[in-house]
Amino acid sequence: MIRHLVLFKLNDGVSRDEPRVVAAAKAFEELGGIVPEAEFWECAWNITDRPIAYDFAINSAVADKDALVRYLEHPAHQAAAGQWREFATWVIADYEF
Repeated sequence: MIRHLVLFKLNDGVSRDEPRVVAAAKAFEELGGIVPEAEFWECAWNITDRPIAYDFAINSAVADKDALVRYLEHPAHQAAAGQWREFATWVIADYEF
């Protein structure tokens, strides 16, 4: 199994309640039920207020490296990630467990 973690940081001046941010979060919330390679899926807004904290997180798992590639290339994933590119940056970690 491969764990796929993503942490999003909203750009300066962007708030969680903007319609485009709400729509992008909803797109990721729905993604786990759309992409068949996602064997585990959860995402949520950060609940703490610390200077080093990111704003939104995805914690997911896929079977193997091939499944990760299919997930990343899936049109629904591409569309959801494309929304975030407009107003956020992110970091990822993929590891086997």
